[in-house]
Amino acid sequence: MKQNFTVRQGALDGVEAFLSVAQHRSFRKAAAELGVTPSAISQAVRTLEARVGAALFIRTTRSVGLTEAGERFLSRAKPAFEELVAASGVARDLGQRPAGLLRLAAPRAVVPILLESLIASFCQAYPDVEVEIAASPDLVDIAAEGFDAGVRMGQFIAADMVAVRLSPPFPFAVVGSPDYLRRRGRPERIDDLRQHACLRIRRSNGSIGAWSFVNGNKPIEAIVSGPLIAGDFPTMLGAAVEHMGLAQVPGPIAAELVKAGKLVQVLKRFAPMAPGVFLYYPGHRQLMPKLRAFIDHVKGRSGAAIVRR
Repeated sequence: MKQNFTVRQGALDGVEAFLSVAQHRSFRKAAAELGVTPSAISQAVRTLEARVGAALFIRTTRSVGLTEAGERFLSRAKPAFEELVAASGVARDLGQRPAGLLRLAAPRAVVPILLESLIASFCQAYPDVEVEIAASPDLVDIAAEGFDAGVRMGQFIAADMVAVRLSPPFPFAVVGSPDYLRRRGRPERIDDLRQHACLRIRRSNGSIGAWSFVNGNKPIEAIVSGPLIAGDFPTMLGAAVEHMGLAQVPGPIAAELVKAGKLVQVLKRFAPMAPGVFLYYPGHRQLMPKLRAFIDHVKGRSGAAIVRR
């Protein structure tokens, strides 16, 4: 199909000129208000009348009046145009200072560990920004679903995104409760997991994730089985605390429970390293001030660096 290289004229072309003439009942005064020549105003109104299909003004050498069609057009066009002008002002304001709704998509597990204190200090520093966090285990398409940015582990971030580090790299830890380990024994090798109840996670694509390990420099995937399949890491962690079995989770989310003695880490020497957690956003569009302020706040709090994927 043949493509046009110009944008077709829209329904709003000439409306501002019409409204100014209708207000002043003068093409000359309208031209002065809009900073153009009277002939330019006259041409804009003629083009609008041709597109509408009706005369909007009655012109004489002494005066300018509205036709019935012009009166009806004015009654509908004036409030609509004023609303558009107001909308432009709102958008302009959001483009000039940090304000409005900042929507972030994040896994539920990282909210208490990384985001709660960060969001609290950000909201205090920028009271005109409202923050909405959508906690979901799914890998959200932030552009398609209307989010300003997302939070994910580095290996799950698409190559066309800009990423800001929120955490250092960390291990994936296998943990179990002391009571469970007393009953079932402590695994010393990866193969020992065949004799254990292993709690598993269902990924956003519907598959059940294998457990990942390293033996020296060699990556290993272990197919495990157990009594529970969960949709997120906090649920798996809670089940491990309740003695249901072993769970493999990001180290930072288990750290407090390990420190408190409610969980014990096993198979440490086989723990794989994850690249860390990142804030990410599309790199091909201009940043709104609210997101720029949040990125600067993240960097200021953590010394984080921007990583172009």
